[in-house]
Amino acid sequence: MTQTLPSSPASHVPAQPELRSLWSAVAGGEFKLHYIDVKGVKTRVLESGQGPDTLIFLHGIAGHLEAYMRNILPHAQHFRVLAIDMLGHGFTDKPARDYQVSDYVEHLHDLLDVLGLDSVHLSGESLGGWVAARFAAKYPGKIKRLVLNTAGGMIADPKVMERLRTLSLNAVQNPEREATRKRLEFLMEDPSIVTEDLVESRFAVYRLPDMPPAMASIMCLQDMEIRLKNLLTDDELGRIEAETLVLWTTHDPTAPVSVGERLASLVKRSRMVVMENCGHWPQYEDPDTFNTLHIDFLLNG
Repeated sequence: MTQTLPSSPASHVPAQPELRSLWSAVAGGEFKLHYIDVKGVKTRVLESGQGPDTLIFLHGIAGHLEAYMRNILPHAQHFRVLAIDMLGHGFTDKPARDYQVSDYVEHLHDLLDVLGLDSVHLSGESLGGWVAARFAAKYPGKIKRLVLNTAGGMIADPKVMERLRTLSLNAVQNPEREATRKRLEFLMEDPSIVTEDLVESRFAVYRLPDMPPAMASIMCLQDMEIRLKNLLTDDELGRIEAETLVLWTTHDPTAPVSVGERLASLVKRSRMVVMENCGHWPQYEDPDTFNTLHIDFLLNG
């Protein structure tokens, strides 16, 4: 069954700029931003909370852990929360090779191994959801509960793939902030939610000297031949054992709700929720609704 949730009233009220900054979302809490050596890959991690269970957030393609700044502290009241820059992304190391989904899965597996974590809650958005689903299918014993948030890996839409590739490559090749802004606006149902603060955060990543070749490697999944080899299969989705929340939105620019419904139908122990008035970043666009439903699912199933 699919449940549709209206956006929270607060999401319709324009916030003051200082309350929309990434920093203000975590400034009142305790957290640690640091690097972990994950078997030779220097991996950037934001960590908060001391709950009995660990929750890992995985961002989308060409993204970074700041995608979850509005979610860290509410979840840290209940869990040990880790938001990471995935392999080749953000300020994490960028080894020179194409990044296919199995590379992200094994980097995540190595992270759990280094941290001595036997099992975790795993929540991924877009590419992060793609990685989370494949991880849960390959390592079912490692996952307590799973959230697939506007997850990739179900379809290969040439128009979406080309738009994503063009916007992403232009953002790292173009020295102007406007290119970075356009890449972020693609994610949102309401482009005005892309603040200067968010642009600066991503602009800092996209100006790294090793980011242009890394972006070309990241974008290999927008090549049709490579993407088709990496798509999630019915068989592997059927192997996911964890209770799963499939979260979609009414305005996702990458795939319609029907794609999420098909994903949910293939995962045995799943339910689906659709958030209204959001695009590809519901955790950022409507954090109140997202945090409430996400925490409730992780705590209560």
